[in-house]
Amino acid sequence: MLKKQVGIITLFTVSIAIILTLIYEFNWFSIHPDVMMGVRWVVAAVLTLNAILRKNLTTWILTCLILGVFVGLDFPNLARAMQPLSQGFIKLVKTIVGPILFATLVFGIAGHSDLKSVGRMAWKSMLYFFCATSCAIFIGLIVINLTQAGVGVDVAHMPHEELPTMATLADADQKALDHIAPEVHGVFKFNAFIRDTFPENIVKAVYENKVLQIVVFGVLFGIGLALVEEKKRKPLVDFTESLSEAMFKFTNIVMLFAPIGVGAAMAYTVGHLGVDILKNLFMLLGSLYFALILFLSCVLLPIALFLKIPVKRFISAVKEPVSIAFATTSSDAALPKAMSAMERFGVPRKIVSFVIPTGYSFNLDGTSLYLSLASIFVAQAAGIPLTIGQQLLIAFTLMITSKGVAAVPRASLIVLIATADQFGLPTFVIAAILGIDELMDMARTSVNVIGNCLATVVVAKWEGEFDEEAPFREHSETTTDL
Repeated sequence: MLKKQVGIITLFTVSIAIILTLIYEFNWFSIHPDVMMGVRWVVAAVLTLNAILRKNLTTWILTCLILGVFVGLDFPNLARAMQPLSQGFIKLVKTIVGPILFATLVFGIAGHSDLKSVGRMAWKSMLYFFCATSCAIFIGLIVINLTQAGVGVDVAHMPHEELPTMATLADADQKALDHIAPEVHGVFKFNAFIRDTFPENIVKAVYENKVLQIVVFGVLFGIGLALVEEKKRKPLVDFTESLSEAMFKFTNIVMLFAPIGVGAAMAYTVGHLGVDILKNLFMLLGSLYFALILFLSCVLLPIALFLKIPVKRFISAVKEPVSIAFATTSSDAALPKAMSAMERFGVPRKIVSFVIPTGYSFNLDGTSLYLSLASIFVAQAAGIPLTIGQQLLIAFTLMITSKGVAAVPRASLIVLIATADQFGLPTFVIAAILGIDELMDMARTSVNVIGNCLATVVVAKWEGEFDEEAPFREHSETTTDL
């Protein structure tokens, strides 16, 4: 009863706070900033009480996310000093990625010894990934051409930051390109990407968090183990099963730190960037969020409805990994939780352990959409008109270059810079929009996670291995209790 009463009080308090914020921002009535600060911390107290009573991880994550915004607004210096907490959380999560991918992949393949199903999963996943990311890229092109967000932008008064200095190619590859005809540079870069998916050292791949290399090694090792006779295969299969179970339990322990890591990440973002920056680039930010919502409602939602996936249950299943991805701007931080959530949702572990990690390189829907939208925005802001043919060529290029984008913050900027250089677009505009890249990264990373979670269900349905009753069992269990 008390929980219900606090829930009503929370809803009422948040509603009043939103109304007062709108009045303050649009200056309908004069409200002193100290009053607004007081309102924020009253809301913070009510949300904290609500989280204490509800005692589940999702509520704490969302509560700390909002508290992080308040700390960033009212105590920006303190907020900037909290960045190590968010970095520590991401580092802690990354320790899970390598072992959990290797163990689940090997057990999924060797434990069932069905090599044909691995081949089917591979081509079905890749076909779905290509279709989904292509839709995302074209939606980005359509939206930016409709909103014309870059036309008339005063680049001189936009916030400028230094561009990332990482290279898209290794030094040896760059030297090799100098001796190759320009018309085959694209072929060389594609082949270099294929080469880099193969690990030279699995320990090094785990250390550097090379997800695709870990997946390739895990698949090949699992196939090799499946070909070994039963007596010699069983000890390693049992070991990988135990390791995967232990890593999922380890994930649950690490996720107890998630509210602090998420809150610190949000506090740093707001304290570092402020909120006034939104006013300078509202059209670009608005275009991206509108395009992502359009992609969710016009592509992913119809897919879910067509396959009769229980949408409300799916949203409930993914809300934890999505909230982590939103605050940390890192798909990697959400990967272990996304895998365990989809397994509880009814997707077999062998499909989850193959599709989600592979999707982190080939199915970044939000990132693909952002890249197409941002590329045309750069041209619009620089006053460079692009024909439909040129835009389609950019889209085709992005279909290739967006694959293999690392699932870490700001990696998409490297691809954007490379694309701009290739088509003669000025990179100084990218330096300008870099100021709000973190705010855009929150949305596109969240869509990446949603898209990859849905991909596992699609492949499971396609394979006829989806547990139709599991979403309803998961719904009744709620989320992990603290």
